[in-house]
Amino acid sequence: MYSTCNPLSAPALTSSPPIPRQFPSLASVSGWCVSKQPFGLIVDSRKLHANSRATSLSNTIAHGKVDMSSASEVITDNSSAVVEMEEAAENIAIFSLDPSLEAYKDHFKYRIRTFRDRKGLIEKHEGSLEEFAQGYWFGFNHEEGCIVYREWAPAAQEAEVIGDFNGWNGAAHKMEKDQFGVWSVRIPDIGGDPAIPHNSRVKFRFKHGNGVWVDRIPAWIKYATRDPTKFAAAYDGVYWDPPPTERYQFKYPRPPKPEAPRIYEAHVGMSSSEPRVNTYREFADDVLPRIRANNYNTVQLMAVMEHSYYASFGYHVTNFFAVSSHSGTPEDLKYLIDKAHSLGLRVLMDVVHSHASNNITDGLNGFDVGQSTQDSYFHTGARGYHKLWDSRLFNYANWEVLRFLLSNLRWWFDEFKFDGFRFDGVTSMLYHHHGINMGFSGDYNEYFSEATDVDAVVYMMLANNLIHSILPDATVVAEDVSGMPGLGRPVSEGGIGFDYRLAMAIPDKWIDYLKNKKDEEWSMSEISWSLTNRRYTEKCIAYAESHDQAIVGDKTTAFLLMDKDMYTGMSCLNEASAVIERGIALHKMIHFLTMALGGEGYLNFMGNEFGHPDWIDFPREGNGWSYDKCRRQWELVDTEHLRFKFLNAFDRAMNLLDEKFKFLASSKQFVSSTDDADKIIVFERGDLVFVFNFHPENTYEGYKVGCDLPGKYRVALDSDAWDFGGPGRVAHDSDHFTSPEGVPGVPETNFNNRPNSFKVLSPPRTCVVYYRVEEEEEKESNIDGYEASLEKLPNKEVSRGGDEDSNDDAKELVPGTRALEDEDDA
Repeated sequence: MYSTCNPLSAPALTSSPPIPRQFPSLASVSGWCVSKQPFGLIVDSRKLHANSRATSLSNTIAHGKVDMSSASEVITDNSSAVVEMEEAAENIAIFSLDPSLEAYKDHFKYRIRTFRDRKGLIEKHEGSLEEFAQGYWFGFNHEEGCIVYREWAPAAQEAEVIGDFNGWNGAAHKMEKDQFGVWSVRIPDIGGDPAIPHNSRVKFRFKHGNGVWVDRIPAWIKYATRDPTKFAAAYDGVYWDPPPTERYQFKYPRPPKPEAPRIYEAHVGMSSSEPRVNTYREFADDVLPRIRANNYNTVQLMAVMEHSYYASFGYHVTNFFAVSSHSGTPEDLKYLIDKAHSLGLRVLMDVVHSHASNNITDGLNGFDVGQSTQDSYFHTGARGYHKLWDSRLFNYANWEVLRFLLSNLRWWFDEFKFDGFRFDGVTSMLYHHHGINMGFSGDYNEYFSEATDVDAVVYMMLANNLIHSILPDATVVAEDVSGMPGLGRPVSEGGIGFDYRLAMAIPDKWIDYLKNKKDEEWSMSEISWSLTNRRYTEKCIAYAESHDQAIVGDKTTAFLLMDKDMYTGMSCLNEASAVIERGIALHKMIHFLTMALGGEGYLNFMGNEFGHPDWIDFPREGNGWSYDKCRRQWELVDTEHLRFKFLNAFDRAMNLLDEKFKFLASSKQFVSSTDDADKIIVFERGDLVFVFNFHPENTYEGYKVGCDLPGKYRVALDSDAWDFGGPGRVAHDSDHFTSPEGVPGVPETNFNNRPNSFKVLSPPRTCVVYYRVEEEEEKESNIDGYEASLEKLPNKEVSRGGDEDSNDDAKELVPGTRALEDEDDA
C-alpha cells in the first residue's frame, strides 16, 4: 500500500462546452443482476422487455450479422437464477477495493450487463471475441485464385471497385450487396497472378440515395499514399500484398514485459536532425540505439495510423489499418519494430479510437452520406461530432463498428508485432460531454451518472479483454484526465481493464510552479501531494512533460527554466550563468522526482531528456509549411562541450537506477518528510532513500533523514556529480550508518514515523539517492555490480573550483556511468 496516497483521489481538468446528450436513467435497469460466475448474466425476459428502451442492446444487434430476433436466444426466464445473481451482485470485486463505489451499484450492473450481452452475442454469432476481431476478410484479400474485396456500406445503392488495374472504370467489377449491407466482388487471377498488382492504386466507388456516385478509399485499406509532386493532393488506397521475397520476416521475439515501463515517447517523422520527414528505417537505425543507451525499456510511437494532415500529430486518423506513408511502407515499420525487439525494447502504439478525421475525401468520414446512425460508423447530429477537435465520433454500440475497431487492434498486434497500446482521448470517450468545460473534483457523481457513455465504456472493456486474451503480457495505457475509478482495474473485477493511466495532472502542476511561483514559494508538501495523489490500486505512468508540452504555443521544462539563455549559455567553455545553473539543476530534479514518486512507470518525450531548446512546430499554413521546428537536434547532445550532455547523462543514470534496483515496481512508498521551510522532501521507494533539496541557497550538513531498514547506506545516484553538470559536493565514498529511533513498533516515537535514521550532506538544488549495503556475501548478487561504479568517487571537498585533473577523474567515476560502460562492453 502507498501510505502517502489517497486511494479515492482524482486529478482535475479544465476543458470546453458540453454537447447536450440524452441517456436512459440507470434506475430503469435495477432488475439486471450478476451471476455467481464472473459477470455471467441471465435476465428475466419480462424485465428486459419492460426496459427495452433503456438498453442499447437493440442498437447493438439491429444490423450487421445479428437482428433482434436472435437476441431472445441469449435470454432465459429463470427466477431462481435471478435471485442468486442479486445476492452475488453485492460482491462485485471492485467494491471490496473501494467500498465507496457500492453506492453506484446500478451503474456497474448496467455496464457489466451490457458488456456480457455484447460479448455473448459476439461469441454466439461470430465464434468468439478473438475470431470477431479477425475481420480482415473485409477489404482486399487474396483467396484461392482470386482477390475478394468486401466493404460495409449499407446506405449505398450500387457499388464497384476501381483502380489502376481496370483503368478506373468499374463497369466490369460491379459489387453485390448482402442482407447485412456488405458489398463484395471476386476478381479472378490473370495467368496465375493477382489481377490487382501489388502497390497499385484502388478505390471504392458507390452511389448513394440521391443518385450521386462518389469515390472513397476502402475503409480497411492497408496502405494509402498521395502524389508528392502535387500540393494537397488527395490520397489513394493502395493494394498492398508484396510477394514473399519483398515481405518483411520478423527475426526477433517480443521482449518480456518489464516490471515497470520506462517509456520513450517518439514521433518518427520529426526524429531527424534535418528539417524533413524521417523514415521508419532511419529511426530504427539512428534513434532506437539512443533510446536503448538511455536505459528505456519501451518505445511509444505516435502517428503510426495514416493521417492525411501531417500537422495533426497523427491524431486525426483517416485510414485506421494503414501505416502512415509519411515515413515509409508497412514493411519499413516492421523493420523498425523488429529492430526495437532486437534491442530489448517493447513497442507501444498510440492508438486513436476516440474519434476520426472529419476529412471526407481521404478518410472513414467519407462513408457517411447522410444515413441513419445504425447504418454508419458514426453517430448522427451533434452526438457524432466533436466541436473542439472538428472530428467525427464513433457509434460504439454498432456491431460493425465494434468489428472494425476491435479488428484494428488485433491487426496491429498480429501483422506488426506491437506490444501494447496507449489509448488516446479516453476522457472524451468516457463521457457524453467529452470532458469539455469539466473540472473533475473527484466527486464520484461526476463519473457514474447519465453523463457516462456506457457504450464507449463497454467498447473499452471489450478491447482490453481482447488485448489481454491475445497477448497476456500486453501493456495498455489510458490517456484519461478525469481519474475515473476502476479505469485501471481488470474487467473481471468490474473495471475497464487498462494496465496504466497517464498521470496527467503532474505536468500541469510543474507548469504552474515554473510559470507562477518563485523558488522560495514552492511548497514541498503540495508537490509531494500532487505526485502521490492517485488511486493506489490503479497504476499510473508519471511524466513531467510529454509531446503536449513541447508543441508550439507551450513550453518544455527546459524552456520554462532557461528560455533564450539556452541558445547562448550552454557551452562548457564559459562559466554557467545563474539562469543556466538553476535550470540544469531543477531540470534534473523535476524529472527525477516525477519518476521516483509519481507512478508505477515513467514517460519522457523525445528530446526532453537532454533539454531540447526548441518547441515543435509542424509544417502548416501559419509557418509557411516549414519543417524547421519539426526535427530533433541530436547534434546538441553529441557535442562534447555543450551542457546538454549533462541532462542526457542524468536521464540515462536515473533509468539505470530503476533497472538495477526496481524501485518503480515496488509497492513500498513512504514520504517521511516534506519540509516547506528547509525545502526538502525525503521518501523511500523500495529500499532506496531519496533526499531532494529544492532550496536555492541552503546546504545542510548532517541532515537527519528517516529510513525503514537499519544498516549501512551509500550514495547510489547524485544529481550534483560532475558527470551531471554539478560541482560534485557530495561524498560518494562515505558510509552512512543508521541509528535506531524511538520505541520499536511504536511509530509515534520514531523520527518522522521511521524506526531508523542516518545523516547526510544535502547541497541546494540537489537530489541524492542512498542504497542499503547488503551483507558481504550478498553484495554481488543483490547489487549486480552497481557498487563497482561507486568506487574512488570525489568526496565532498571537491568544489566548483577544483583543479582540472581532479575534475576529469571525478567525471569518469560518477554513479551510473561506469556501470553503463560495463554494460555496453558486455
